[in-house]
Amino acid sequence: MFTGIIEGVGRLAAATPLGGDTRFTFDTGTLPFSEVQLGESIACNGVCLTVIAFDASSFQADASTETLSLTTLGALKPGALLNLERAMRPTDRLGGHLVSGHVDGLGSVVSVHDDARAQRWRFSAPAALLKYIAKKGSICVDGVSLTVNEVDAEGFEVALIPHTVSHTAFATTGVGDAVNLEIDLVARYVERLLGARGDAA
Repeated sequence: MFTGIIEGVGRLAAATPLGGDTRFTFDTGTLPFSEVQLGESIACNGVCLTVIAFDASSFQADASTETLSLTTLGALKPGALLNLERAMRPTDRLGGHLVSGHVDGLGSVVSVHDDARAQRWRFSAPAALLKYIAKKGSICVDGVSLTVNEVDAEGFEVALIPHTVSHTAFATTGVGDAVNLEIDLVARYVERLLGARGDAA
């Protein structure tokens, strides 16, 4: 599990195809990395990956064809910046919201506008996901926990404060870029429970 509070910005160093899958090498950048362990989970732009090898400043992780087809990872070029977060510990503060690192679908940046010192970002989202996105609810975009300001039939809008822009890969994200979306876990489980209740009636 993750919180959507980005711990550091890293960089894609290499993407090596291996029998249909891909092995990624990530430079850790500003991510605190002194106590990393083999097999731990790190969210890379919101995608939960398992550390299979590491050194003092980088780590490797494999991505399956499923992950490559449902996320932006397969389209990233070497040098691309990524939001990084290590899995939360039981004693950590939950500063964002509960994030699984399992991407539900892709959106894209529609527009970015200044709003005082903040920025208003609008994203498109698939219709199948929009029903789970609520005004003042939580959404995870490229691994970042954000509050939804507005939502309609085409997409949703959030506000990014200067700290978020400068301490995440959003600093290099532009209009038209694809992003990974993960809906609030609560919405997913509520739908499942209500569906099970309907089946039992």
